[in-house]
Amino acid sequence: MTIVPDTKDWTWVLDRPCPECGFDTRTVTRQGLPAMLKQNAATWHDVLSGRGESAAARPSPDRWSALEYGCHVRDVLGKFDERVQLMLAVDDPTFPNWDQDATAVEDRYGQQAPADVAGQLLIAADVLARRFSEVEPGQWERRGTRSDGARFTIETLGRYMMHDPVHHLYDVRDEGHRPQPR
Repeated sequence: MTIVPDTKDWTWVLDRPCPECGFDTRTVTRQGLPAMLKQNAATWHDVLSGRGESAAARPSPDRWSALEYGCHVRDVLGKFDERVQLMLAVDDPTFPNWDQDATAVEDRYGQQAPADVAGQLLIAADVLARRFSEVEPGQWERRGTRSDGARFTIETLGRYMMHDPVHHLYDVRDEGHRPQPR
């Protein structure tokens, strides 16, 4: 059995807490976002480093391994850095589509070295945290649109993005207890 691609629209996490992981994006502040990113990345580093090569083991055939989730989170951070840069440079851009499931296959997430991914994730979080810390007060309301039509400001994009690494930590800590990957 393979992973079933996640086709849900998760933008609802901007309006209410996630019933699975409990994270409430409404508690994320502009000022707190950089520190939250770095703290989350440090936890991911510990998870990936602490499991060694066992990080690549899937808890079940239809669930990503900690390593695969870590690769995904690393790439999400990079993708959102690109999107914030685009929003700062272009008025109301439309973001290019990103197929996260195709990326996982093409980049062979499950075959990457956990220690390398842990380090790369820390770097990606630091870059994105710095990007958010450099957003000027008048820039937080700049807009951008996802390829499916979902609209964000830089602030809501940051809050939305933060749910992903938090939720996936929940996924890897709750291995085997839920049947579907996100």
